[in-house]
Amino acid sequence: MSELGARTWPELDGPAATLLVPVGSTEQHGPHLPLDTDTRIASAVAAGAAARLGANVLVAPPVGFGSAGEHEAFPGTVSIGREALRVLLVELGRSAGRWARRLVFVNGHGGNVDVLREAVVLHRAEGRDVRWFGCAPPAGFPRDAHAGRAETSIMLALAPELVRLERADAGNTEPLRTLLAALRTGGVRAVSANGVLGDPAGASAEEGAAMLAAMVSACVTEVTRPL
Repeated sequence: MSELGARTWPELDGPAATLLVPVGSTEQHGPHLPLDTDTRIASAVAAGAAARLGANVLVAPPVGFGSAGEHEAFPGTVSIGREALRVLLVELGRSAGRWARRLVFVNGHGGNVDVLREAVVLHRAEGRDVRWFGCAPPAGFPRDAHAGRAETSIMLALAPELVRLERADAGNTEPLRTLLAALRTGGVRAVSANGVLGDPAGASAEEGAAMLAAMVSACVTEVTRPL
């Protein structure tokens, strides 16, 4: 049983545990993927890594809201912004650090990255073994920016009943670097009417399962490496 929430405190009154904290977002993922896609992916990677690493590695309840202001022009998106997320991650780590020997934020949303880096720097300055891992498909797999083939494949492997394939259409397929200026000023809606940055065509559960397995292996490596 790797879920922190299912444990009792005496079960943790022994060797200090490693705690994996999935960090996601609640944001639009095009017309075909659920709002909690990032949170589901982060949770699945954390759970897979914990299963590989053994009984003294626990998975915390996920942080389901992140910094996603770029998606707020689409209904359903809920962003808590950078500063609130930073405070949450810092205080979460300070509290868990009283009993956990290592804390790993397993992140599923690109908009959280800068805040995670800042939080980890602060935790390390305060003497904690805290790090973060980004759930991105490794080289050799599709890596479109948002709600394209990669995320669609992963969700087909994780929760196919939540994928509306009949609504899956290509969005803006230009390289992300060419869109950054417009994204910063107008958000995703300014560059993609349907909220997709990429093309879900060709997505499959088999490809998604392979991507998940690769991310779990990479996460295990990050969790176990010396600080």
